[in-house]
This record gives sequence, structure tokens and C-alpha cells, in this order.
Amino acid sequence: MKKIKILVLAKQVPDTRNVGKDAMKADGTVNRAALPAIYNPDDLCALEMALSAKDILKNAEVYVITMGPTRAAEIIRESIYRGAEEGFLLTDRKFAGSDTLATSYAIAKAVEKINPDIIFCGLQAIDGDTAQVGPQTAEKLHFPQVTYAEELLELDSTKIVLKRRLERGVETVTAPLPVLVTVHGSAKACRARNAKRVMQYKHARTATELQEETRDYTELFNKRPYLKIEEWSADMLQANEEYLGLSGSPTKVKNIDNVILAQKENKVLTASDQDVEELMLDLLKSRVIG
Repeated sequence: MKKIKILVLAKQVPDTRNVGKDAMKADGTVNRAALPAIYNPDDLCALEMALSAKDILKNAEVYVITMGPTRAAEIIRESIYRGAEEGFLLTDRKFAGSDTLATSYAIAKAVEKINPDIIFCGLQAIDGDTAQVGPQTAEKLHFPQVTYAEELLELDSTKIVLKRRLERGVETVTAPLPVLVTVHGSAKACRARNAKRVMQYKHARTATELQEETRDYTELFNKRPYLKIEEWSADMLQANEEYLGLSGSPTKVKNIDNVILAQKENKVLTASDQDVEELMLDLLKSRVIG
């Protein structure tokens, strides 16, 4: 029986849900050192849908791709802890400064090496909110795509049936394989880590991470080769450098404005009838209500 390959596109992002006063640098760029790095929330939903597909098909395997610096390997380990078989880190200085077009090109080249039957990715990343990388990757691969997927309804070796979350309702669609699916944030939350898998894969490392370790893992990796996380460079992807990084990114940031919301005045209210009445009068006078 043919193995079904399921691929998840995941991203490590700064946690923009807890932005403080030090979140931006003086030049207007994100101060990533001030924000903790997390698994992009929509991508976690995509991972859960991929693992659910694996539960249905039985003969399926789940792989994960992430693009970023060495520390992004943490996303791969987190995915393996939850049920993925293997992961690949796309890391190279040539990828630096990539917009969505350059990112989707690099990812598409990596996808061609894996040749999956189904690709799941989050609808969008919280550090950009463009929702472009998934559809652009599908276009480059000439894959049919289903966006805004909320629930996996049916799946076999030839087709997938999904419920889409739309602005004014839901829609059920059927698509042939291979297919790319972007997963809505309202989809089922990802399952928790599996304790046995955490113990089995906690020492999984990329080659670069091993060079930075103070402990010698040579003997351990010789005994357990499955602990090696693959790193793929631009050369390994046989990618055209003109389409990577800044040179392959037509999107340019012209200007960034820092907006600071300053508090002008405030009023402390109690639960007394008098305070509530005064508040209502103030709102009526300022025409906020009425």
C-alpha cells in the first residue's frame, strides 16, 4: 500500500499577543529579543488537522517544514512531540529578508523534494497577517487549494472533503489529491505533547545546533540517527538566488510609523447610583450615546 505523505508548513513567530513598550526598535523593526518566540497559532491548527488525517488514513506519515534561523528547529521538535515523523529546517543567509513571494518560492522548492500528497498550513501568521504564503506556494506547485478550512470531514487516497469557514457561513468542498489546505484559526486546537515522544526525541538537533552544544552527542546520534533534524540550504534546494531574499522580494517597506496611544484623562467610578448617573450624563453631553 502506497504511503501517503502529509506535509505541514509551520513558522516560528514573535508572540505579538503580548506586545510591550520594548517590542519595537528605534528603526521601526520588531525587537525579536523582547518577544518570546512561539509556534504560529494557525499552524498549530494545521498540524492538528494533519495528525487527524494521519489517524484516518493509517498509512500516512506527517512531515514538517519551517524556514528561519537555527532556533526555528524548536518548531520541528514541538511538532514531533505531538506526532509528526520528521522535520526539515530551511535555513540560509540567502533567505534573509524574504517577503511572501520569496518565501513561497523557497518552500515550493523544498516541497518538490518531499513530493507530498497533502499540504496543510495555517491561514496566516500573527507577525504578518498576509495569508499569502499558502496560496502562493500552491500556485507555484500547480496544486489545487482549499482555503479557510475549519474541519476535515472525509479523506481517502484520492480526495479530501473539508468544511470551510466563510464570513457569512460555512461551505463543504471536495478536492482531489495532491492538494494544499490553509487552516482557519477556528479549527480544532492541536493535541498536547505525547510524553513518550518527548522523552524519545528531546535530544533531536540540527547539525548547526550540535556545533553549538557543549555536550558531545556523537555517540548518541550514532545509535539513534532519527534524532538528526535535516537542514536544507538554498543550494540543496537548487534554488535560483534571484528569487530568494531581498532580491526576490518585490515588497518594499517605504515607511514605518510608531503609534503610541497616550492616555489623556481617566475617571474612577464606583458602583454607586450617583457615579453611574454622572457617567451617563457625561456620555450624553459628549454625544457618545443618545
